[in-house]
Amino acid sequence: MKPALSLRVGQQVTMTPQLQQAIRLMQLSSVELAQEVREAIETNPMLDYPEETDSDAAEGGENGEEADDYEAREEAWDEDDPPGADWAQGTSEEVSFASPAIPGELPVDTSWDDIYQAPPLAGTVSAEREREFAGGGESLTDSLLWQLNLAPVSTRDRVICTALVHAIDADGMLTADVGDIASDLAVGVDEVEAMLKLVQQFEPAGVGARDLRECLLLQLAELPPDTPHREVARALLEDCFDVLAARDYAALARRSKLPDGALRAALELVRSLHPRPGSAVGDFEGEYVEPDVFVRGDGDRWIVELNPDALPRVRINGDYACLVRRGDNSPDNTFLRDNLREARWFVKSLRNRGDTLLAVASKIVEIQRAFLEHGEEAMVPLGLAEIAHAVGMHESTISRVTTRKYLHTPRGIFELKYFFSSHVGTLTGGEVSSTAIRALIRRLVADEDPGKPLSDSRIATLLSERNISVARRTIAKYRESMSMPPSSQRKRLL
Repeated sequence: MKPALSLRVGQQVTMTPQLQQAIRLMQLSSVELAQEVREAIETNPMLDYPEETDSDAAEGGENGEEADDYEAREEAWDEDDPPGADWAQGTSEEVSFASPAIPGELPVDTSWDDIYQAPPLAGTVSAEREREFAGGGESLTDSLLWQLNLAPVSTRDRVICTALVHAIDADGMLTADVGDIASDLAVGVDEVEAMLKLVQQFEPAGVGARDLRECLLLQLAELPPDTPHREVARALLEDCFDVLAARDYAALARRSKLPDGALRAALELVRSLHPRPGSAVGDFEGEYVEPDVFVRGDGDRWIVELNPDALPRVRINGDYACLVRRGDNSPDNTFLRDNLREARWFVKSLRNRGDTLLAVASKIVEIQRAFLEHGEEAMVPLGLAEIAHAVGMHESTISRVTTRKYLHTPRGIFELKYFFSSHVGTLTGGEVSSTAIRALIRRLVADEDPGKPLSDSRIATLLSERNISVARRTIAKYRESMSMPPSSQRKRLL
């Protein structure tokens, strides 16, 4: 085969750096977006936070003239800007879009200032605010070591106690064998046992136990001697713990030979104890979610609007932008022009992200209006393809814009992904959301007789009476996903 030239016509999608940046911004959470904006401002001199000072109003005329002059000079080569979305003020019968419109004729560095707010700089958060969102303080190990330093023990005993403290996990349970600790320290087992009893007197009550039974007994021992039914509860833990753990209350009543009233009272006391005492002490790493979109009712409408506090406020620096000279190919001017082009695309990518997020959230609210009015049991099945078709976007775009984006509703804060669910068929050929079925299962379990809890088969029968066809294994799968124990473990005395 000899080489030859041929002409071929075809189409292909090219992922330009600008398009890659727009896609990346679309899938970032509000916290990650603020960090991305901060890094962009640090690396691009054309981007800046807007100044919020009283002198801005006085200098508005001069800055406005510079911006108008810059826009006039750059109009010729600014043909690659994406068109602005004009749907942000549209309204429907149930949903109103409360986002302000962004006229395309306004300079970018002036129109964006009224919408986006700069994230707080490092060091500007007050000390009270930091303490409010800080963790829960010292760890369990630190707390036990601090109590050990206050105990009047010898150096040898302190070493043993320190080894015991470091062998206690975050739940407060001793994870190492006493014999192994004695062998490692070359001491007697009786010495380690004695020091373990000392550590078990530390706070919180029940710490240093080797199993659940010992943990509960240690907590009972810390209760006042006149606590009602304390001794009965102790006897149940010491003599009938295996039956108690199996929740076999009939066998427990036969073995303990206690009246029903005394048995119920002792069991209530046991339930009041903490099976993991160490979890009450230690660092608390709270996860605070800032909603991206707000939904509020207004009569018979639901108004959807972006959260201005979750959107970064950024502008193009007009002073640097006016330094760009058209037709100048010097290195300095090329550097400024390239950074200006990147800054303009970055700002418009942020705007496109907000417009897309508002459009998707509004359509979700429109479809899931019954959920807002009646709760989870009224949730309707919804898929990504349905939203993508409604807003005229690809499913991958919907997936990106709904990941780690949160919606604040009168019923709480939910991730946008929460409103998407699979469907289960009904006996009449309809469809029911899996989220609604989970809510029904949760309500049925909450209303069941504690002495005769509902089995998965019984729940499936009750749902079939509501025209919902669900198999028993599906009920078990939904129940396990909600961390609900089976009926044998939910059974308890009244």
